[in-house]
Amino acid sequence: MASSVSEKAALLAVLNPQGQPTGAIKALDLAPRLASLQGKTVYLLDIGFGGGFEFLQATEEFLTKKIPSVKTVLKRKPGNMLQDTPEFWADVKANAHAVIFGVGG
Repeated sequence: MASSVSEKAALLAVLNPQGQPTGAIKALDLAPRLASLQGKTVYLLDIGFGGGFEFLQATEEFLTKKIPSVKTVLKRKPGNMLQDTPEFWADVKANAHAVIFGVGG
């Protein structure tokens, strides 16, 4: 039996593609800048953007040459860039003094 137009219309929802802000998102301040990276642990995080890992490898090489006392940790985020991974972020928060995200393109 064919559905009527009104039955199909009831199943559709139209969203505004302009994404007008609702005020529900509160802006956060950036983390304070470190005075130095000497003796600090810097996490280099690849979160899945194309070219990001290669950028981070070059950044790691640069940092270890220029600041020998810096400890770098090069990590790939599990899953894709849109999936939340609480254990991954907990490790970063607990062990990193600074973070560099690898975004490429």
